[in-house]
Amino acid sequence: MPARRTVLRGAALAPVAGIALSACSGGGGGTPATPTAPVELGAESEIAKGGAQLYREANVVVSRAENGSLKAFSTICTHAGCAINKLQGTTLICPCHGSEFDAATGKVLQAPATAPLKELSVEAKGGKIVAGP
Repeated sequence: MPARRTVLRGAALAPVAGIALSACSGGGGGTPATPTAPVELGAESEIAKGGAQLYREANVVVSRAENGSLKAFSTICTHAGCAINKLQGTTLICPCHGSEFDAATGKVLQAPATAPLKELSVEAKGGKIVAGP
């Protein structure tokens, strides 16, 4: 029979392990992997032509082409479901395994991911960017 201290130590670590495992799942409570309804992200003026803006709280990235058109993608990595939290120029970098994606096209730039990011609908309404499923 295990000592009381061993049992208590194991019980204390169990919730922490569950949190660590759910961090890469892309689901389970918190913010959904992609918007489930249209969501207002920010001012249209935040995104320059040829640039991109990461909206971490909504798990969305929006880019603007040189012709002014907007594109939006989910920022949930297609490799292991981690939320991408880093944007360098127009390159998204996943913190879990280093996958990289082009924010303008959603295409994979660096493995281990092999599938592109999920494209979302996006439009400018009254000077605000609105993205949705």
